[in-house]
Amino acid sequence: MDPVHWLTPEQEREIYDLHDNDPDDPGYQRFLSRLATPLLDRLPEGSRGLDFGCGPGPALARMMEAAGMRVSLYDPFFHPEPTVLDQCYDFVACTEVVEHLHRPHEVFLELNRLMKPGGWLGVMTCFQTDDSKFANWHYRRDPTHVVFYREATMAWLADSLGWTMEVPVKDVVLFRKP
Repeated sequence: MDPVHWLTPEQEREIYDLHDNDPDDPGYQRFLSRLATPLLDRLPEGSRGLDFGCGPGPALARMMEAAGMRVSLYDPFFHPEPTVLDQCYDFVACTEVVEHLHRPHEVFLELNRLMKPGGWLGVMTCFQTDDSKFANWHYRRDPTHVVFYREATMAWLADSLGWTMEVPVKDVVLFRKP
């Protein structure tokens, strides 16, 4: 999205406050399990992770902790704890986050720095697949969504950062740092 159309941080926060992402909602947990399950399948118990962009109710972090992981939280609006960005992790998870990034390349470089060698980055975002349907695509109508990705974009990103990449389910990508 052209930066002239970006919302102010205050306007963004107002929209995020309207989201109903209840960590105790079984439907929301099922939705997040699309990323959590394949990521957990690749991690040893006790792995340390970061829920990057966790929002006000860090449901994914709770799910990962229930499976034996240790999870730190970061969100610029709801958990703005910069010290967690000074560490390295076995995994970083970004569920419904990367479409909000005003400077995606810089953030992906930061995510790379946050991962230990052999670490995993799990990303869940709705991939843009059909240009002819873009104008009416529900995902682009959220004014906080400023950048969109295709699987090919993710493959380019993996290649440029030297990561391997898997797409275990629709709209979920797992990257591994060598």
